[in-house]
Amino acid sequence: MRRATVVVIGGGQAGLSAAFHLHRRGFASALTDPDAERTFVVLDAEDGPGGAWRHRWRSLSMATVNHIFDLPGMHQSPVDPATPSRDAVPAYFAAFEAQEQPPILRAVTVTGVRRADDLPDGDLIVSSTAGEWVTRAVVNATGTWTNPVRPAYPGAETFQGRQLHTKDYVSLDEFAGLRVAIVGGGISAVQQLEEISRVAQVFWYTRREPVFRASGFNPEVEGRETIAKVVADVEAGNPTGSVVSYTQLAWTPYALAARDRGALVRRPMFTAIEPHGVREADGTFTAVDVILWATGFKPALAHLDPLGLRNDRGGIELRGTQVAAEPRVHLIGFGPSQSTVGANRAGRAAVASLVRYLEREPAGVPVG
Repeated sequence: MRRATVVVIGGGQAGLSAAFHLHRRGFASALTDPDAERTFVVLDAEDGPGGAWRHRWRSLSMATVNHIFDLPGMHQSPVDPATPSRDAVPAYFAAFEAQEQPPILRAVTVTGVRRADDLPDGDLIVSSTAGEWVTRAVVNATGTWTNPVRPAYPGAETFQGRQLHTKDYVSLDEFAGLRVAIVGGGISAVQQLEEISRVAQVFWYTRREPVFRASGFNPEVEGRETIAKVVADVEAGNPTGSVVSYTQLAWTPYALAARDRGALVRRPMFTAIEPHGVREADGTFTAVDVILWATGFKPALAHLDPLGLRNDRGGIELRGTQVAAEPRVHLIGFGPSQSTVGANRAGRAAVASLVRYLEREPAGVPVG
């Protein structure tokens, strides 16, 4: 076993922010200076910089994505808006890593986090594909990309066409001339609907009628209000919803293009999947070649299950970034900090909280 005072799990925007602030607070690299008083390491499942951005679909350009906020201490260089985000964002992260030299191990998948003993302030053990780490605290920054939501639907196993999730989407070219059912009411669903409708016949299905905002989104005002709503949910231990469940959909250029093309026509969710199509809510049949599940993602937290952080509602109660039931664990890029600016701030907040915790932690006493 190796040891680090803090183990950061995930090397995307939130993880890099935490690494930056740990270094600024005097934590040394557990890889090069393991005997220092306070050390840290970042375990990242990717084989290079960029986090989930490495896997976005090719047509998702910098002009299409929501604004990518700067990492701490390094401004982004100007980039052609037509550049694919899967190229531009990882390149920026790579430049940041070259400048800051955080102690990152790749490609390392964390398989579990457990308590070393029954002491409330004892060590945690982080198990991974590269061995185990003993640590005083964990900053979890694993995001959602590796945990796609794909609903179980009657007859799905009988479908003879292709089924895929947003996570598997590459480009519109693979759908040319086909009949495509797109399921989901979020931002990605609308983006992919607009793209695919250029070359294919699309059918859009959602559980509820999507709500488009009548006005634009003001980050200064409505952004704060949205964050306050999500904070209230996580502090109450409620499971958080999708982004659009808090913000509604915006009339972005791609949404307007889909509407003007006649593709933005929502159908109620189908009731069953059959070998060659779907059974509509009104009982009629629609033939489709492909079902694209643009049904979003959930936080990738299965490795934390041994700690029993979830309540009976499936939520995790937080105080800031700190898990209320387990103060040695911080969740960043989670709940109110899922945005890129939120991830930056959460990295800083988590480190500040950890420093306070480490400076005042009492001597361990047995639980109970």
